[in-house]
Amino acid sequence: MINAIRHATGPVCLRLIRDRGLICEVSDASSISPHLRHARTTDEGGRGLLIVAHMARRWGTRYTKTGKITWTEQVIAADASG
Repeated sequence: MINAIRHATGPVCLRLIRDRGLICEVSDASSISPHLRHARTTDEGGRGLLIVAHMARRWGTRYTKTGKITWTEQVIAADASG
């Protein structure tokens, strides 16, 4: 989300969907696809998507008429309350 706020054009929207897992979608008006980087130890940034890729079950980007949506799918631990 921070990268979208810093680098995207137009409005940025966050949508969370809880189903069999948690889907997090960040949309913006840019058509530029995010890409994984392997930041050097001296870099101040460039690790966000790499961290997301390691923590998420799946992630990707889909394009819309007004820009793109970058999404992640994460496992949710079983609800302990029953």
